Amino acid sequence: MFNEVKIEQLTSTEEHMEELSELLIQVVEDGASIGFLPPLELANAMGYWEDVLRPDVLLFVAKRNNRIIGSIQLHLCSKQNGQHRAEIAKLMTHPHYRRSGIGRQLMFKAENRALREGRTLLVLDTREGDPSNKLYTSLDYIQAGKIPDYAESAGGEFHATVFYYKKINE
Repeated sequence: MFNEVKIEQLTSTEEHMEELSELLIQVVEDGASIGFLPPLELANAMGYWEDVLRPDVLLFVAKRNNRIIGSIQLHLCSKQNGQHRAEIAKLMTHPHYRRSGIGRQLMFKAENRALREGRTLLVLDTREGDPSNKLYTSLDYIQAGKIPDYAESAGGEFHATVFYYKKINE
């Protein structure tokens, strides 16, 4: 399955709106902490994707059999004192394709693009205890700290978020 996945950058979400929205709904329904709570309405998912692309946001998708099964965003810092950094955001893998290397492939693509953009520091955050923590540490991201009660879950509980960073091209 690993070799059958193709990673590409999208410069528009319009023709992929249905697939992107379905991906977002599925990962939220499966419990991912990416800013939304289930049940996520299709209109809300579509609204999110309509506004996601900007000059400082790069969107990459993983496709298998020409269907989107994952995505990641690279947010390039546009502040004058932050031209060396970027944020990894909204890493998503469809629940049916988890633990098959897709998240890792998406991370590599985002990291390589960050280097091409002259970025040498990457940051990200994720809910404490999520499987993504293992992925990030396996990719040499370093825990910088955590904030308690940062995000609410579907059950109304509050969870800490963990912040990570990675210096690249050293």
